[in-house]
Amino acid sequence: MDIEVFRTFFMWCTIINVGLLVVAFLMCASAGDWIYRMHGRWFPISKESFHVVIYSILAAFKTLVILFNVVPYVALVIMG
Repeated sequence: MDIEVFRTFFMWCTIINVGLLVVAFLMCASAGDWIYRMHGRWFPISKESFHVVIYSILAAFKTLVILFNVVPYVALVIMG
């Protein structure tokens, strides 16, 4: 396989994962109370704790997307 295949692969991985991150953020921003009520039925958790958990999950996902998708894609673009 040549570098172009890897570049295309990481480009699409980045687009898909950033899209998922944006959708998750928009859902949490616009329907946060509904999401809390849905999960509150299954797990006894305070609203403040729920917000901390959601924020932590989104932060971890964003970090992983940058580390494993964006950085390799940028490196492959720089290489050639």
